[in-house]
Amino acid sequence: MMIRIFPYGAIQFMAFEQYKTLITTKLGVSGHVHRLMAGSMAGMTAVICTYPLDMVRVRLAFQVKGEHTYSGIIHAFKTIYAKEGGFLGFYRGLMPTILGMAPYAGVSFFTFGTLKSVGLSYAPTLLGRPSSDNPNVLVLKTHINLLCGGVAGAIAQTISYPFDVTRRRMQLGTVLPEFEKCLTMWETMKYVYGHHGIRKGLYRGLSLNYIRCVPSQAVAFTTYELMKQFFHLN
Repeated sequence: MMIRIFPYGAIQFMAFEQYKTLITTKLGVSGHVHRLMAGSMAGMTAVICTYPLDMVRVRLAFQVKGEHTYSGIIHAFKTIYAKEGGFLGFYRGLMPTILGMAPYAGVSFFTFGTLKSVGLSYAPTLLGRPSSDNPNVLVLKTHINLLCGGVAGAIAQTISYPFDVTRRRMQLGTVLPEFEKCLTMWETMKYVYGHHGIRKGLYRGLSLNYIRCVPSQAVAFTTYELMKQFFHLN
C-alpha cells in the first residue's frame, strides 16, 4: 500500500494542477467546472500509472493465514505475469476503476475546492488565515481543511463505490470461485446485483470504507495545502 500510495498521490496532485492550468488556458473553462474536469483527469492518470501496484496490493491483502498463493510483492508480480496473460494481467478490472475514479477524484477535488472558496468568501475571518508563504493569500485553517477534505471524500466515495466493489472482484480473478461469472465489468456488476442486491452487494462495506476514506482524504487535502505553503506555491 505504501509503495503504491506514494507515486499515486504524487501523480494525482501534480496532474491536477497541470490539468487545471491546461483547461483554464486552452479551453477557457474556469470556476468550479474546471476543478471537476481536472480532478477526474488527474484521478484517471494516477490510476493508469499505478494500477499494477494496486492489483498486487489487493491480491496480497486477500490472502489469509495458511493459504498464501504469493510469498511477497515480487513473487506476486511474477506469478500474475506468468499465469494471467503477461502484462495485461496487471490491468484486470481497469475499466471499472477508471469509470469509478473519474467521478471519485472529480467530485473530491470539486467538493473540496468549492467548500474552500465558499468558506473563504463568506467567512474569511472565521474559517481562514493568511498563508504562511504569502500573507496576501487566504487559506483555510487546518481543522477546517480537515473537515472539508473529509466531507469531499465521503461524498465522492458514496457516488463511486459500486465501481470500487466491481474493481476489487475483478482484480481478485481466479482467487474467487465465481471467477468465470465476473470476466467483464458488466458481468461482475450484474452478478453482484443479482446475488446480493444494492445494499448488501454494490454498497457492501461502504460504512467501513467511510472509516478509511474520510480521514484519508481529510489528511491528503490538508497535507496538500500545507505543502503548497511549505514550498512557497501560493
